Amino acid sequence: MKTSLFTVSFAGLWGQHRLTLEEAIDTVAELGYEGIEIMGKRPHLSPLDYSVDDCKRLREQIDARGLTCSAVAGYTHFTGGQDATEVPICDLQIDYITQLAQLASVLGADLVRIFTSYEVEGMPFFTQWQKNVRAIHECADRAANFGVTVGVQNHHDIAVHTKSLKQFIEMVDRPNVIPMWDCWSPHLRGEDLAAGAKMMAKQMWFTTVADYAVLPRARYLPQLVNYENVQPPAVLAVPMGDGDLDYRTFFDSLVAEGFDGWVSYEMCSPVRDGGELETLKSYAKQFLDYMKQWN
Repeated sequence: MKTSLFTVSFAGLWGQHRLTLEEAIDTVAELGYEGIEIMGKRPHLSPLDYSVDDCKRLREQIDARGLTCSAVAGYTHFTGGQDATEVPICDLQIDYITQLAQLASVLGADLVRIFTSYEVEGMPFFTQWQKNVRAIHECADRAANFGVTVGVQNHHDIAVHTKSLKQFIEMVDRPNVIPMWDCWSPHLRGEDLAAGAKMMAKQMWFTTVADYAVLPRARYLPQLVNYENVQPPAVLAVPMGDGDLDYRTFFDSLVAEGFDGWVSYEMCSPVRDGGELETLKSYAKQFLDYMKQWN
């Protein structure tokens, strides 16, 4: 498996230290990663800020640092904007993913990550499902013009369960659409990771990872001098191997099914030990050490 670091880790979105995209490229190389996954929005690779010529310059920097651009990560919610249906929100997102695909091809990446949608109120579930299928059809067809694959990460509500994701990918039915199946979501929702790997591993060549401590919550009830358990628990990012996610089963099962693709580490939430740059680097280095058992 090949190691990648996601630049969202240095985007400052959760109060952590912020690096420019150019600084992030240098940092990822200095940490010893093989690849870099680039966040496809501000403050990193927004099509509003980076042209094709800008990406040619970035490609030179990536190559000079001995890295591969493993993926460009897009951010989509194809059923968003239902309170303003006169605005072509879905069309705008398809155009955004098309632009990311073009920039990805210049950067040497052959993959653009997308999400499906959060489930919205007031729209039948399968109407939302089909709207996502149609949107991803068009994203995939346009990305194919640049030799780019579209990866659907199991993040948003629509098709988030592994069985649903498998069915969703089959209904999209495009050769350049793959699942990007991660451990975080199925573990937190109580799925069987080994069974999930059996369904997903042969179709995928990229997974995104981070480890989390799962923190049960309770509310004190003074009238009972007791506590009421509160669901769901909170989840806090910790160094790889220190959390509660069952990555041993996850990776063992993927490898057993033939997976040998990119494993991209991310710090995309508040982290336990703070957001200083040295802390982020320490987490990133621990991930590389953790992955040696499968490499």
